[in-house]
Amino acid sequence: MSTIQESQVIEALSTVMEPDLKKDLVSLGMVQDITIDESNNISFSVVLTTPACPMKDRIRQSCISAVKNHIPEAAAITVNLPAKVTSGGSCGHHGERDNPLPGVRNIIAVASGKGGVGKSTVAVNLAVSLAKTGASVGLIDADLYGPSIPTMFGLENARPEVINKSIIPLEKYGVKLMSIGFLVESDTPVIWRGPMASTAIKQFITDVAWGELDYLIFDLPPGTGDIQLTLVQTVPVNGAVIVTTPQDVALADVSKAVTMFRKVDVPLLGLVENMSYYLLPDGSKDYIFGRSGGERFAKAQAIPLLGSVPIGGVVREGGDSGKPVAIEHPESEPAAAFLQAAREVARQISIRNATGCSCRSGD
Repeated sequence: MSTIQESQVIEALSTVMEPDLKKDLVSLGMVQDITIDESNNISFSVVLTTPACPMKDRIRQSCISAVKNHIPEAAAITVNLPAKVTSGGSCGHHGERDNPLPGVRNIIAVASGKGGVGKSTVAVNLAVSLAKTGASVGLIDADLYGPSIPTMFGLENARPEVINKSIIPLEKYGVKLMSIGFLVESDTPVIWRGPMASTAIKQFITDVAWGELDYLIFDLPPGTGDIQLTLVQTVPVNGAVIVTTPQDVALADVSKAVTMFRKVDVPLLGLVENMSYYLLPDGSKDYIFGRSGGERFAKAQAIPLLGSVPIGGVVREGGDSGKPVAIEHPESEPAAAFLQAAREVARQISIRNATGCSCRSGD
C-alpha cells in the first residue's frame, strides 16, 4: 500500500499556477481523478478550458515538477489533460436576452474593414484548425452577397437536408457548415435589401440544427452594415477576430470595424494579419505589402496580435480546391500560423469566460 496520500498531491498541485488566469490549479477546480498505486505511481487529470490550449506542455511539465519537488518518493507521474470548453456570453445588453443557441458555448465573429484581405480564408482555416484540436466547431457564411464557403470546402453542389422543419448543416473536415451558397445556384446573385439579409442571418441562427458546439464562427461580410448589427443584436457574441493586411489603406478601414464592435459592446479577441509576407525559395521573407502594419495597429488599439499569416500559393490553392491549407498542408508555414491564431483565439475566450467580460480589449 502506498504511503503517499491524495492530500499530498493536492498540496503539491496547489503551487502550480494556471498561466493565464494567475490562480492555482486546485483553486480553479481543474484537478480531478487523482490515483496512487502500490508502487507510488501517481496519475491525475488537469481539465483544460479548451482542447486548443497553447499552454498544454507548460502545464504538464509544471505539474510533474511540483509533484516531484513535494513528494520525493513519487515514482511515475502521469498527467492527463482532457478539456471541457467553457462558455460565457458577451456583456452589456445581451445579458438579459434569451440565447437562441443554447447548445453553442462560444460565438466568434470574423470581420474586416474592407474586402480582399482574406477574411474568409482566415475564418475557414481558424474553423478547421480548432476542429483538428478536438473542439466541436460550426461555421456560418454570413457574407450573403459573396458566399465563398461552398467553394472553400469543395461543396459547391451540395444541398442541406431539412428534417422536422430544421435545416441540417453540412459537415466537412469536422466543421458544421451553413451558407446561402448551399441554398441558391452558384451563378444566381442575391439581390436583397438590408431587412431581407437580416432575416436570412436570423434563419441561419434559429432554423439550423447546430446542436452542441464549442465554437460557432460567423464569417461576416466586409464593413459595418446590417448583417453585423443583426448578429450582435440576435446572439451573445463572445468576441470578434479582426482580419487585415499590412498596408495602410487596409488598416485605415479596419479601424472602423474595431470602433463598431466596441460601440456594440463586443469584445475584441485580437487581430490576424493576413498576407504578412511572401516566403521566398531561399527561406527569406519579402514584405510585399509593408512590414509590421498589423502589429503596430494591434498595439495602438491595445488588442492582441493573434498571428501573422504569410501569402503563398498553397493558401490560394487550398481555397480554390476546397482543401484548406490547414488540412492539405499541415506542415506548411501558413498552416502553422493559422493553428497558432486558432489557439490564441481559444485562449482569449477562455480567459474572458473565467474572468468575466471586458468590453474593451486591453483594459
